[in-house]
Amino acid sequence: MLETATALLLGHLLGDFILQTRRMVAGKARLPMLLGHVGLVLLVTWAALGFAPMPGPILLIGISHFASDLAKQRYVATCRARDRRAGFGAFATDQAAHLAAVWLAASLWPGAWAAGLWARPWLLGLLPGLDRLPEGMALAGGLIATVWAGGYAVRELMAGLKLPADPESDTSLPLGGQIIGRLERLMILMLLLANQPDGIGLLIAAKSILRFSEVSEGDRRASEYVIIGTLASFAWAISTAYATNALLTALRGA
Repeated sequence: MLETATALLLGHLLGDFILQTRRMVAGKARLPMLLGHVGLVLLVTWAALGFAPMPGPILLIGISHFASDLAKQRYVATCRARDRRAGFGAFATDQAAHLAAVWLAASLWPGAWAAGLWARPWLLGLLPGLDRLPEGMALAGGLIATVWAGGYAVRELMAGLKLPADPESDTSLPLGGQIIGRLERLMILMLLLANQPDGIGLLIAAKSILRFSEVSEGDRRASEYVIIGTLASFAWAISTAYATNALLTALRGA
């Protein structure tokens, strides 16, 4: 069951955070674009399962993904009509629904992985080490969840706290904050997977020193904004890293 859940999870993360373009995100209010996104998720999920001849989990993932995204789009539209953002709650609820569908599909069809191409004995004989593919998928899924999904989560959390834009005083690099956030979450994932959690303290100290020099003295709002964003990014990265490590341990013991 764990192998099936891992493959389904990777398919979802790839479809939602790596292969989904900005055009898809902006156009999902239109039915054809939403169906195209769901179709892409199903394709990568089926590939992750080794093209297993079991339509049940694929159909469940497809229907649940469509329903969840449709509900989110309607909620976002309602929020826009009321001149407010959907916020982190909508993101978290949507992702929780997707994860619940993944777990349900794996519970109902635990043998989907074993029925797929990647678990075939003849292929395992040809490609030594292929039996560890689920561990590789777990690591790849953890990387996406930590680095890319974390960026979306922190952005939604901070959306309601944004400071007024001042183009003349804004000297930051284009996408600089996004790149820094991805790198810090990647470093936390690497440190925890390497069983070196003490390094996170050094990372926090280093970033705190750099951020302190960026914030003008007496600007309390800017200080609080930086602190909240940094702590949110670190908290997300630590939690997803521990979840990845737990999944890897479970797969190795299966």
